[in-house]
Amino acid sequence: MMIKLKKIYHDFIRFPSYILFHPFDGYEEFKRYKKGKLSVAIVFIVLFVYYQIFRFRNLGFLVNNNNPLELNSLEEFFTVFLLIFLFTVGNWSVTTLMQGKGTYKEILMMTGYSLFPLLLFGFMGTVLSNFLTLDEMGFYHLMMYLAYALTGWMIFMGVLNIHEYGLGKTILSFIATFVSVSVMMFVGLLFFDLIQQIIAFVVSIVNEFNLRY
Repeated sequence: MMIKLKKIYHDFIRFPSYILFHPFDGYEEFKRYKKGKLSVAIVFIVLFVYYQIFRFRNLGFLVNNNNPLELNSLEEFFTVFLLIFLFTVGNWSVTTLMQGKGTYKEILMMTGYSLFPLLLFGFMGTVLSNFLTLDEMGFYHLMMYLAYALTGWMIFMGVLNIHEYGLGKTILSFIATFVSVSVMMFVGLLFFDLIQQIIAFVVSIVNEFNLRY
């Protein structure tokens, strides 16, 4: 039992923390020595979905503009997975053209691990927001800014190390990834709009047929 608990602690807390504070050595072990685990990354992604739902319902009323009755868990689920899918596919597609060394699996794992500080500070901040006064809400906002900044830091350093880029090429890859994601979203919207028009056309034909015959 103790061995399992130590392994869980190492996989889900110690190693992600090591990557956060020692990104070069951490991602070296992550990539070269295969210490990163897909299962851990997937758990972090699933926990992030739960965090979005938890935050929607339990954020302190002083900073919560959401109506708990309007919560749609499936919408939160698909939103998170769509964003992660778009980023990972977009980054993989552009870095393949830019001689990046990372595989899609490594990009997905890196993205999952990068959610660690957001999960850690996010859950803490959500709970804390219920006990803070209006004048003290600055602590909550500071905590969340730090969480997003550290997650962004892990993603940036992850792309830099996973693909073995320099600083300039890493920044360029993020710009190209943003363009790639924008193109995919545009094409996706066009596709769904086309599907809706086809469905509406078929329905109108069926209705016309029923009226005539």
